[in-house]
Amino acid sequence: MAKTSVVERAARRVRTVRRYAVRRAELKGILRDPGVSQEEKDSARIRLQKLPRNASPVRLRNRCSLTGRPHGYYRKFGLGRNKLREAAMRGDIPGLVKSSW
Repeated sequence: MAKTSVVERAARRVRTVRRYAVRRAELKGILRDPGVSQEEKDSARIRLQKLPRNASPVRLRNRCSLTGRPHGYYRKFGLGRNKLREAAMRGDIPGLVKSSW
């Protein structure tokens, strides 16, 4: 189980990314547009840099929804490997069976 403070910090980052997503997309669009003047691009770059660091989606980390574990995360299920195995053994995940050969 990850520390509660780390899980809360990650949740706070997710909220911040969502809050600034539209504004970041607009500014990034201005920077990518070849028809925009250099002055407008400079002002857009400055405004983008003034946004909070945690508004960038690059700073997010996938974590298990039950334990907060950052490694061994399965994107398809949203769980860490340990909790995925437990859920599969209980039969909570339809179509997922333990492999044997």
